[in-house]
Amino acid sequence: MRKSSDKAMTLIFCSAALFLVFVLSGVGIFLFREGWQVLSLDFLIEAPRDGMTSGGIFTPLVGTIQLVIVSMAVALPVGIITGLYFAEYSKEGWLTKALRISIRSLAGVPSVIFGLFGLSLFVVFMHFGSCLLSAGLTLGCLSLPLIVTVSEQAFLAVPQNFRDASYALGATKSQTILKVVLPSAASTIITGAILAVGRVAGETAPIMFTGAAYFAPEVAKSIFSQVMALPYHIYVLATSSTDLESTRPIQYGAILVLIGLVLGTSAIGVIARSRLAARSGRQ
Repeated sequence: MRKSSDKAMTLIFCSAALFLVFVLSGVGIFLFREGWQVLSLDFLIEAPRDGMTSGGIFTPLVGTIQLVIVSMAVALPVGIITGLYFAEYSKEGWLTKALRISIRSLAGVPSVIFGLFGLSLFVVFMHFGSCLLSAGLTLGCLSLPLIVTVSEQAFLAVPQNFRDASYALGATKSQTILKVVLPSAASTIITGAILAVGRVAGETAPIMFTGAAYFAPEVAKSIFSQVMALPYHIYVLATSSTDLESTRPIQYGAILVLIGLVLGTSAIGVIARSRLAARSGRQ
């Protein structure tokens, strides 16, 4: 009876895994079949032209990278420091619990709500206007709940005896955090940052309200300039193009590049995490 149950569970899990592989492979093959014909170096280094019916994706590609940089420059320091506060300094009480619940609840808020929040706060109230800065700050707010939660869990996962050994050697709390806790938690924090980058790079709704340009002739040279972005560019090509048939390969080519950008970032993060983990193990 037990063996039959084990075999049934194994069959269910294997079937689920094979189904997932089948679906992902099907999506990948479809996207590659539709978009491979436009993939080239020129596609990456040329700006859109002729009403975005030809040319490449250089401007929205660079714009996406700019948005990721601005958002992470804000979200990573704030998120890590907040997670550190919850893990190392806060006292358990109703206020701390309420803050934790609020932050984790924000992770489930639809991205369009963050877009409206960014429009009200950064574009209108703070008078930044529709620009790279407003869009980047909005995306930073969007990614904060994830980074805070992952950072807190990373700090809590550091064994207490690491801290005790540091204190026994005469180190202060701040020295222990900087020299022991942060390095030990770094690999997990990097994982959270990778997930945040992946979400930020693929968001469309928040930047529609705060800084995405329908078309820009060149890359944004100021944080107060509007910026093209790959997700919004794909949306425009799919819904507002003057010639949907001719732009269809460009749409799928842009999707492939966006996926490649996210996967490349993930690969770099995995390598960095592995090296940090190996270094911590040697130490």
